[in-house]
Amino acid sequence: MPDVGVSRTIWFVVFPGFELLDLGGPLCAFNLAIDFHQAAYQVHIVSATGGLVRGSSHVAIDTVAPPSAYHLDTLLVVGAPTTDILYGQTETADLVGTIAPRARRKASICTGAFLLAAAGLLDGRRATTHWRYAGELQRRHPKIKVDADRIFVREDDVWTWAGITAGIDLALAMIEEDCGIETSKAIARDLVVYHRRSGGQSQFSTMLELEPKPGRIRDALAYARTHLSERLSVEQLADVAMISPRQFARQFTAETGETPARAVERLRCEAALPRIEGTTEPLDQIAFKVGFGDLDRMRKVCLRIYGQPPQALRRRSRTKDHWEAVTASVDAAA
Repeated sequence: MPDVGVSRTIWFVVFPGFELLDLGGPLCAFNLAIDFHQAAYQVHIVSATGGLVRGSSHVAIDTVAPPSAYHLDTLLVVGAPTTDILYGQTETADLVGTIAPRARRKASICTGAFLLAAAGLLDGRRATTHWRYAGELQRRHPKIKVDADRIFVREDDVWTWAGITAGIDLALAMIEEDCGIETSKAIARDLVVYHRRSGGQSQFSTMLELEPKPGRIRDALAYARTHLSERLSVEQLADVAMISPRQFARQFTAETGETPARAVERLRCEAALPRIEGTTEPLDQIAFKVGFGDLDRMRKVCLRIYGQPPQALRRRSRTKDHWEAVTASVDAAA
């Protein structure tokens, strides 16, 4: 049973060049829990050296070096705007590897997953990160099963979360676990955000941004875009790339962070969405035209990628259009 009164020590790990919003969003949520909801959190910002640490936005944060003796409930590792910043953070990776075993739960925000991976905490686990760097995380750490199509992935005591504002979702999920859903909902209202998104909801990335480097895999992806109504099996795409199906599947996942089947599903969903939201075309016809074959399949993929079935996406769009029309009418009358 969640208990607001249980004391929990939370450490945020930062380093030179860290992403300020990765820290600020969840830090604000935990502070609201302390200030307005009597949660017994003790929050500290730590670094390998202690002292002032300057983030990517040129804002310096006062940090402490971990004491020799401590009790740690939650370890949160923030990310950086680019992975180049992370590769020089050997002291920080060593710090994470040293203190993580003493934490009840550990988590990364955005590209902080690279530091968890460098410390060996993600080997053999599923994990996620910002969609732009999912393929890179998979290539550099092949023992991890990177799932680019998730806001968050939780396996046992290790949580990994997607980019930037997803850190707020992380904090709300932890607060819900610790203090109960009513407290997390109240803090979401305080933050003026929706109650946290589910882990199954897509990061809403576009396949254009997820494109691999120029070459055979990109050629196959471009072919898929223009042949969505076809079956698009791994064998067919491998023929386009002129490599064996096994090599194609392995190389595709390494370069994009997604399997060919998941990538094709995403392309089909993105092709279907404008028709779902912007037309009255029957949903089963849309499903057939973009290659899903039937409405049930499109519904399952929409739920995974957009967090809602096609019917709900259409209703949401119509409600939005209605209120925009009402607002325009009121403005015109004024």
